[in-house]
Amino acid sequence: MKLNKIIKWGMVALIVVSVALLIWGFSNDFGGNAVDVLLYWTYCMIGLAVFSWVVIGLIVGTKNNPKSLLKIGAILVGVAVLCGLAWLLAKGEPALGYSGPAISGGTLKLTDTILNLTYIVGGAAILAIVVGEIRMAIASRK
Repeated sequence: MKLNKIIKWGMVALIVVSVALLIWGFSNDFGGNAVDVLLYWTYCMIGLAVFSWVVIGLIVGTKNNPKSLLKIGAILVGVAVLCGLAWLLAKGEPALGYSGPAISGGTLKLTDTILNLTYIVGGAAILAIVVGEIRMAIASRK
């Protein structure tokens, strides 16, 4: 019971901080370093979510079903392979017509990797929706 209260109040605190940062960003018209702060907060939230998913999945999975560790391990390996594939496909070249300050090759490669991941995951989501609808249509005919 105590753990549930801690999780509940932790989520409330994260929501309050998120809303406060969002209001602060709007009040600054997202100028200056407001965008950087919001992006860093986003990185923190994503990192916290992934960390929580892995740690809580490991704890609960080990307690309830030790074989679930294999499933979590396979998912983590799959994510690593997907990120590696996106990195291999990333060209790391500057955008066409870009005339701003020079950007390092590592930053360009990382940006292209994130774009590739977005394309791959977005395509997979669309494919999952289409395949799911087809499976439901076939299943409802039987």
